[in-house]
Amino acid sequence: MIKQISIFASNEPGQIIKVTDALSSQGIDIRAMCVADTQDFGIIRLIVSDTRKAKEALSSHKCVVSTTDVLGVKIPDKTGATKKPLELLANNGINIDYMYAFITVSKEFAYLVLRVQDTENAEKILAQAGIELLTQEEVENL
Repeated sequence: MIKQISIFASNEPGQIIKVTDALSSQGIDIRAMCVADTQDFGIIRLIVSDTRKAKEALSSHKCVVSTTDVLGVKIPDKTGATKKPLELLANNGINIDYMYAFITVSKEFAYLVLRVQDTENAEKILAQAGIELLTQEEVENL
């Protein structure tokens, strides 16, 4: 299980810059980012190198911030690799609320970030099938 930061922002120009500036000023690296919007507001979801420090930096810039436990799933960086973990979850009745992905410079592995309702059960199912899950420490050292 890894920590995700969610920032709630008004849907107007410059909000993402405000977030990235707050993080870069504290030397915090963004590992993954997902931006979703509605007509009135947006949600910026981040996986970062230092969750605690990022939350403090964003709060000091008057951002509304929360943290959420999500799954970080390590898969080979090749075509079709997402199928196995997604199929395992679906076959076990676990719905995915949202998902995004990222890669690293090595291109050996890709990483899925999954938000599910039953995180502990999903972790167990994936681990029993030999699918490697990211730890918070690994995220910080990517």
